[in-house]
Amino acid sequence: MITQRVLSDEERFDWLRLIRCDGIGPISFKGLLESHGSARAVIEALPEIAKRSGRALKLPSEASLKSELQAMTAHGARFLASCEPDYPLALAAIDAAPPLLAIRGSLTPLSRPMVAIVGARNASALGRRFAATMAGDLAKAGFTIVSGLARGIDEAAHSATISSGTVGVVAGGLGHIYPPQHEQLAADIGTAGCIISETPFDWVATARDFPKRNRIVSGLSLGVVIIEAAARSGSLITARLALEQGRELMAAPGSPLDPRNEGSNKLLREGAILIRHAGDVLETLTPLVEHPPPPPIRRPVQTRFTFASAAEQGEAPPPISSGDPDQDRLIAVLGPSPVAMDELVRASGLDARRVQLALLELDLSGRIERHGNGLVSLL
Repeated sequence: MITQRVLSDEERFDWLRLIRCDGIGPISFKGLLESHGSARAVIEALPEIAKRSGRALKLPSEASLKSELQAMTAHGARFLASCEPDYPLALAAIDAAPPLLAIRGSLTPLSRPMVAIVGARNASALGRRFAATMAGDLAKAGFTIVSGLARGIDEAAHSATISSGTVGVVAGGLGHIYPPQHEQLAADIGTAGCIISETPFDWVATARDFPKRNRIVSGLSLGVVIIEAAARSGSLITARLALEQGRELMAAPGSPLDPRNEGSNKLLREGAILIRHAGDVLETLTPLVEHPPPPPIRRPVQTRFTFASAAEQGEAPPPISSGDPDQDRLIAVLGPSPVAMDELVRASGLDARRVQLALLELDLSGRIERHGNGLVSLL
């Protein structure tokens, strides 16, 4: 476990350098930190770690990071580490919590219970009005509204709660707000709320960054409200992530004649909580505020919801030996179906720490895929 504390400037720089290292993501970052004790120790051991994993792990230059820090300071932004007291507890609890969040604006909204409102970019006028009304009513009840700063539903939810403090999560860096038309909205949000990113300051968002953004939107929140989502949309990715993270999934019904409602109506048909107004959301989430649930049990998510797969699974090739006995034992018991760590401990005969270390090496070498709820599968 990573001890909760405030990082020194030197430690924060080490964290930044390590998470910006090619080949290291949030999950491997956490594993390396737990196994080596500090980011500095991991950086010093990186040549040996790269040699064992067979994967190039290239650190960014200190000059480039100092330039980023200067740009952050000039724009009134700061980094918040996952071990620090102000880091949102709900987000810290997910498997792939960002080790560092770049934040511009006030941290106060992050201390309140949060609910996400997301939906169609090409939202109808009625959908936008519904999102704005619901967001405003939930904010009056003490909730912070979280969304992705996109056009349509996101924009309506943010705009209705600027004065109370809303949280916008962006896929690119704080220096490249997307869409560009929302730069003023982002600036307005920063007066009482905040804009959040996990990517470098000058990063221009790519297609693969938006699902990563969505996991933060749902991870911050006790529940996610879907308003107008087509059959294949980013909102449904957020819905899937919410389920994996153990969040409440809610949706507003819409006309079956409007394709913008096909995805959200399907969620309702499969068991999402039907939302007519803010009162329905409060009825669902208020008990979670008053009596927070225990940490999630790491087991496969059992759900009646169905989502389109990101890619078709082909027949897996024969496993290749890693050269490490512990890794080979895990490779032998892993397959394309996600399994939990306790199952791997039982099946491999290794103790939990050896399984954790072997999974970390396999992750760094690109041999496994991480899923929600601590599940892993063989690539």
